[in-house]
Amino acid sequence: MVVNLSVDVRSVDIMRICTERNASYIDTCVEPWGGGYVDVNLAVTGRSNYVLRSQVLELKDYQQELGNFPTMISAHGANPGLVSHFLKQALLNVARDTDPNFSQVPKTKQEWAMLAKNLNIKVIHIAERDTQIPIVPKRRGEFVNTWSVDGFMGEGLQPAELGWGTHEKHIPEDGRQHPNGCGAAIYLEKPGVTTRVRTWTPLEGNFLGFLITHNEAISISDYFTVRNENNEVIYRPTCHYAYHPCDSAVMSVHELIGKNFETEPFKKRLLVEDILEGMDELGVLLCGHKNNAYWYGSQLTIEEAKRLAPYNSATSLQVTSSVLSGIIWALENPNRGVLEADDMDYERILEIGTPYLGNVVGVYTDWTPLHQREQLFPEDLDWEDPWQFKNIRLPR
Repeated sequence: MVVNLSVDVRSVDIMRICTERNASYIDTCVEPWGGGYVDVNLAVTGRSNYVLRSQVLELKDYQQELGNFPTMISAHGANPGLVSHFLKQALLNVARDTDPNFSQVPKTKQEWAMLAKNLNIKVIHIAERDTQIPIVPKRRGEFVNTWSVDGFMGEGLQPAELGWGTHEKHIPEDGRQHPNGCGAAIYLEKPGVTTRVRTWTPLEGNFLGFLITHNEAISISDYFTVRNENNEVIYRPTCHYAYHPCDSAVMSVHELIGKNFETEPFKKRLLVEDILEGMDELGVLLCGHKNNAYWYGSQLTIEEAKRLAPYNSATSLQVTSSVLSGIIWALENPNRGVLEADDMDYERILEIGTPYLGNVVGVYTDWTPLHQREQLFPEDLDWEDPWQFKNIRLPR
């Protein structure tokens, strides 16, 4: 039995129902009740992905106390989901390129975390640039996107969140820590659609993205945490999403901010058949290692997406191919209980999903967020460590 979720229920509640009924499950993100993303009666932390994920982890702990349950995969779309598998492959690529003697592929969470630590991975960006453009331009009062309009509005108005690394020296003035949970992330007291960060992808080069909260920013930093014998954190990478959606969506966001985040007046247009050209370049950017930075991911054009699976945009196919991979993996591993993408077999997922992802490439770059800075105006920068978040974030 497979139970899917609707927008009117929390995904963790469906997972609890599946636990009671021994049903398998998969979703692409951890959803709150309808309207939960913008519920003014909740504290900022109550609208965070950190809290939503913590509820899933509580169910995972509950299952582990009782025994075996059907596989229930939490947050397995393109991102969160596919990018966690990209990350493991990227770590191995960097390890082999920087150490000719490297041969031991990690098998456990601790071994993967130690590999990231030994490589000196300071920052991990989920770096995405969507260049798809519509045949009919965006109109005033219209919110246009290449995947769910409601989904992007909702997560864009959540607090910006990021996994917080041990190398960071400057916690933001508007940065806040959560009182409970794994402690792997912080949130900012402002929404993701008003928080911009510097990042890089191979075809776009350096650009500004929105720091949209996503489950993987928290789960990756948590998964790759190294603790000593006293359970003290000695290594953790900073991780966050850096998202430049299609240009029509950027204009939609600009209009949404100007309307003080009032979503109701907007007409919603999902781009699928009416995309003229473009691609979605989605991958992980690993920063701080011997070769500076390395991007690994999918470059999928709209033409290739429509050839592979009609009625998709490049963005939606990156999501649905990951869902397909997750379902097949769950059928092959039917009794694993609640899992996140980081807990799964990256090789099998990539084996299933790669044929749907266009060009899957890895590219090194000498770019850092200090590139061409202070040429026109003075800035408050940390020149000793380019990978500090204060260098990456656009000043408020």
